[in-house]
Amino acid sequence: MVDHVLVAPDKFKGSLTAAEVAARVAAGLGVPAVELPVADGGDGTVDAVVACGFTRITREVTGPTGRPVQAAYAWHPTGHPAGDRPAGSAPPPTRDVGRPSGDVRPPERDIRSPAPDVRPSARDARSPTPDARPSAREPWPSARDARPTAVIELAEASGLRRLPGDREPLTATSYGTGELIADAVERGARRVVLGLGGSACTDGGAGMVQALGARLLDTEGRELGPGGAALRELDRIDLAAFPDVSGVEFVVASDVDNPLLGPHGAAAVYGPQKGATADDVRILEAALGRLAAVATRTHGLVGAVEHDGAPRPMGVAGAPGAGAAGGVGFAALAFLRADIRPGIDYLLDLLGFGEFVQGARLVIVGEGSLDEQSLRGKAPVGVAQAAAKAGVPVVAVCGRRTLSDAELQVAGIKAAYALTDLEPDPVRCMAEAGPLLERLAARLAADRL
Repeated sequence: MVDHVLVAPDKFKGSLTAAEVAARVAAGLGVPAVELPVADGGDGTVDAVVACGFTRITREVTGPTGRPVQAAYAWHPTGHPAGDRPAGSAPPPTRDVGRPSGDVRPPERDIRSPAPDVRPSARDARSPTPDARPSAREPWPSARDARPTAVIELAEASGLRRLPGDREPLTATSYGTGELIADAVERGARRVVLGLGGSACTDGGAGMVQALGARLLDTEGRELGPGGAALRELDRIDLAAFPDVSGVEFVVASDVDNPLLGPHGAAAVYGPQKGATADDVRILEAALGRLAAVATRTHGLVGAVEHDGAPRPMGVAGAPGAGAAGGVGFAALAFLRADIRPGIDYLLDLLGFGEFVQGARLVIVGEGSLDEQSLRGKAPVGVAQAAAKAGVPVVAVCGRRTLSDAELQVAGIKAAYALTDLEPDPVRCMAEAGPLLERLAARLAADRL
């Protein structure tokens, strides 16, 4: 498609999904538009990739408090929805001029089943000894390489939104996220993208690796209970039942660069957001330190190497991103040999943004609040930077904005259109976001197209 508008927004949190934002904006433009909902690895990532052609897989897994929850991940047999169409054809979904407003995306596919046996069949290829660490691997290929791909959003199984009541900073577990990973590997995934954000737990990813077969034991050989605080009693980690996942590419899509420990670590920075008191933070810091020490002592430099086998200078606990999602980043690095990539950059690559932007005359980005946080690796600025490489101008739509025109220009965004320009009442903006977005898009089109 040539001379089109590419609509590539993130969600308006608490109001509209990224796909709904894209549909409303495209409906209001009155010109040919391609809708490409995006995400940065946090909340809404599964919704965004499903809207772009992945299939939603729903499973019953263990929530952060141990209660069962329904959680979903996204699946595609090649990881490249755009590659399913003939070369040179227009990328769906497309909204034609004059088509009435509404959702024109292909029907979402949703595969549901009862809770499965989430221990992957890959365990037939077990680690040779309890202390074995995964073998070194070559540098990973591009996200555009075709391979069965699962996109897993940690918040789906282990997020704050899954708490039935009060926050439980000492006992919340990431076990359900491990169950989703196990299900994806059993399905045949050879690439697993793990989006971190909105986590309810600070367990260092212990629950995640337990769900995959690791046994975390105290000095009496008893398995530890759930949550970060229990890690204070950790004596050894038994990986005898841990699957051989050396044939699976694990990518953590996250913009968090905090280490596991210390004043900038998982407990100190993010623990209070999950309900941790000052005493709780001290408990969790000691527990995560114990996890890092035992993992290093019992498994050598587990995870503390690059994929070409070169040592990672700071070790895995000190690696940028190890503190993401309450230390799940640490477990992904240490036990899954994951790469941590900037969330929006990786997901744009995965979704084929470079193909969609070709021939575009304008890219429209968006999120609920365009503010200082947007400048720190969030989706609108990431899309703007990618569009700039293709020489395509960018404007934004948002619920509200606090960035100045100068700050927008530095971020690569020529102008921003806010719902509050049409409706100053923020409550009404939230309640009527869809119709307001269509009106805002019409104003944008009159100014820019």
